Amino acid sequence: MNAKRQPKATDSTDTRIKLFVLDTNVLMHDPTCLYRFEEHDVFVPIQTLEELDAHKKGMSEVSRNVRQASRTMDEIVSTAPEAIEAGIPLAGPSKELASGRLFLQTEAIPSELPVNLPTGKADNLILAVVYHLQKLHADRPVILVSKDINMRIKARAMNLEAQDYFNDKVLEDTDMLYAGLRELPADFWETHGKGMESWKENGRTFYRVRGPLAAELQINEFVFQEGEKPLYAWVKDRNGPVTTLETLIDFSHQKNNVWGITSRNREQNFALNLLMNPEIDFITLLGQAGTGKTLLTLAAGLTQVLETKRYSEIIMTRVTVPVGEDIGFLPGTEEEKMAPWMGALEDNLDVLNGNAEEGGHYGGDWGRAATRDLIRTRIKVKSLNFMRGRTFINKFLIIDEAQNLTPKQMKTLITRAGPGTKVVCLGNIAQIDTPYLTEGSSGLTYVVDRFKGWKHNGHITLQRGERSRLADWAGEVL
Repeated sequence: MNAKRQPKATDSTDTRIKLFVLDTNVLMHDPTCLYRFEEHDVFVPIQTLEELDAHKKGMSEVSRNVRQASRTMDEIVSTAPEAIEAGIPLAGPSKELASGRLFLQTEAIPSELPVNLPTGKADNLILAVVYHLQKLHADRPVILVSKDINMRIKARAMNLEAQDYFNDKVLEDTDMLYAGLRELPADFWETHGKGMESWKENGRTFYRVRGPLAAELQINEFVFQEGEKPLYAWVKDRNGPVTTLETLIDFSHQKNNVWGITSRNREQNFALNLLMNPEIDFITLLGQAGTGKTLLTLAAGLTQVLETKRYSEIIMTRVTVPVGEDIGFLPGTEEEKMAPWMGALEDNLDVLNGNAEEGGHYGGDWGRAATRDLIRTRIKVKSLNFMRGRTFINKFLIIDEAQNLTPKQMKTLITRAGPGTKVVCLGNIAQIDTPYLTEGSSGLTYVVDRFKGWKHNGHITLQRGERSRLADWAGEVL
């Protein structure tokens, strides 16, 4: 991420050097956050260090981040001059990313909190530090940075300035998120048809157009025009104001079915064009429940694993965040432990097995049972906890519920892809279950924004639910 974003959240007319006091969860979220405050100073309370120490053991992502944050701080402190109270310059350790100073709490700070706030609570001890620093530095802004909403509310109730950690926030408004498709205006051919070239290749029609809108389109963005002569195409090449459009395969037609599945709407057709294209290595599918993300992806995966043999197997993983109370430890192997989290996989496989039966691919109960067993051998369910250090070669990797991943976790997963592997991320950014993640800072939002325009990437936001009239109505009114 751009290291020069955090201070812009405050009043841009204030040119004074600010003092940012870090809550523990900021360091847990981004271990390199000490270098993300430009020319401003950073203060780490002793209570933050205590809480980091309490979370350093374990193999979770949080524990790894804590250990990395501690190592970063150790590197900075090892460059400290003798008078540590004056602050440690960050320019050297950060390789000029930051030019401010790091201050560590070197003295006991009296607690001057309102009487109804218990002084033994870690959050309140950090608030006491912010309160003390605000009085001590009346000439400069002192700002608490925390991912904890309640902590920020308490700070503002005490008349202290507080803000979220903005550095990894991709978008302030998720309505601005790249959708992967756009409707062409009615006069598109009049304004872009001058000098247009058109040709056919491998059963597809290509159009080379130029004009003001052509320069705005992204590579692999879908464009459409409804009406008497509908157009469904995607951008295959762009060179300044000149853009090449290619018409799509119509997956709504039964002759192009994918494991018995046909697209039921425009966006599903776009998604299947991405999923079935060997040139697309990374795909993100967004959409609310029932839009067909998992079903389309599994159908495309099974076709390319079992029929065309493009990939050797399907690997499916997801973040295990419970919606209700946790039911405790689960017995069995890694796959058996993951089974309760993979209900979506089972439900969709039932549909796909039924489709194969109806299509006459396999005969009777024996055929269906044999198909189910064959599919089972080609789908592996893996836990995120054991992904680090692995390399997947020639695999169809599905990351479900990807909205619950941080940008760092998303990078860890995507970099597992070896030669010949396709990675598909599925999610709904309106259903984030992980603490401290928002729609703007989710790893899914991050990769959609960062990958757009790359020629081997595709993204589509599915709009219409196709589950049932009950599910559609519930999604609309509840």
